[in-house]
Amino acid sequence: MDGLIERCAGLDIHQATIVATVRMPDEGGGRQAVTHTFGTMTTDLLALREWLQACGVTHVAMESTGVYWKPIYYLLEEPLTVLLVNMQHLKQVPGRKSDVQDSEWLAQLLECGLLRGSLVPPAPIRDLRDLTRYRKKQIEDRTQEINRLYRVLEEAGVKLASVMSDIMGRSGRAMLDALLAGTTDPTVLAELARGRLRPKIPALRTALRGQFRPHHAFLIGHILTKVDFLEEAITGLSEEIDRQLAPFAATIDRLTTIPGWGRRTATTVFVETGGEMAAFPTAAHLCSWGAMCPGLNESAGKRRTGKTREGNRFLRGALIESALAATRATGTALQARYRRLKRHRGHKKAVVAVGHQMLEIAYYIMRDGTTYHELGADYFARRDRDRTVRRSVKQLEALGYRVTLEEAA
Repeated sequence: MDGLIERCAGLDIHQATIVATVRMPDEGGGRQAVTHTFGTMTTDLLALREWLQACGVTHVAMESTGVYWKPIYYLLEEPLTVLLVNMQHLKQVPGRKSDVQDSEWLAQLLECGLLRGSLVPPAPIRDLRDLTRYRKKQIEDRTQEINRLYRVLEEAGVKLASVMSDIMGRSGRAMLDALLAGTTDPTVLAELARGRLRPKIPALRTALRGQFRPHHAFLIGHILTKVDFLEEAITGLSEEIDRQLAPFAATIDRLTTIPGWGRRTATTVFVETGGEMAAFPTAAHLCSWGAMCPGLNESAGKRRTGKTREGNRFLRGALIESALAATRATGTALQARYRRLKRHRGHKKAVVAVGHQMLEIAYYIMRDGTTYHELGADYFARRDRDRTVRRSVKQLEALGYRVTLEEAA
């Protein structure tokens, strides 16, 4: 293989050590590989950077090992060109596996221009990504605690969940606080209902008649304390995210014009994709990177499966949630696409297809600075008019009708 990069390096990264191999010209006009091992403390990383610069290295390739690559990447990205490589995309020679050989293999592939770097957004987007991912985890923890609360109430025979859709609302929280204060009279507790729950007071009296003991009060007290703490943390994180999002507010507002998208979804898609579409030549490239397109597994002319591969779970999760919301957005092209695909592909594949289309729309919004333009629920019928007519005629004929078509005046 012919070399394209004169001086390059490959790094095999571990928690405590880094094996670095530099490939550069030797005195005889050939190529030589020099390997050194460094620690992962900051002083060791500075020594690694100085050694690479002393060797005249211009390009560095490293594998994406857990979170261990991050401090090394951030330290080297300023003076050098750094490629973060997914090691699943590489093939090592069978029977030859060691840290030194891994770093040599990386350096050799980089020298020949055979490596493709992963997307690593700039520092402001990386900071926002950390915040949004941490907020997502806090929201998941809050959901787990509320599910525990449901289980404790069910064990105590308090069937609030059968009457109320959200026991953490104002009425539900008032009843829980009263239970913790020692009030167990169902009539008194039911009177704490507010607003649209007032007509359900007779059902609430029945649901609140259980075997609530001090043991249950102890558990629920701790659960509610943790829920309050998590809600406070989520609020603080959201405020910090909004503060750091200020320079990108216009793009976030444009993304929220997509049906089913709120500010949280728009923020997640923006930070997970990097917000800058220059890294993706087309919308299809973005959907492939986000693992929102069908997989390809074909052999001997037979397609085995179209299952999507695993991708960025935060991006995929946000798209699937918003796609489910879009299926209930009446009068939209996205809902029409879901219903059209569901008849033949089923619910799950139709939802993924809607998420795919949403990501395509987001690509053009972020690339061109435009907003979402609604095509209407009849878009697909208008686009494929002849096909729609044939399908409708076929359905009527299957019901025993004889159909004659005539153009309207």
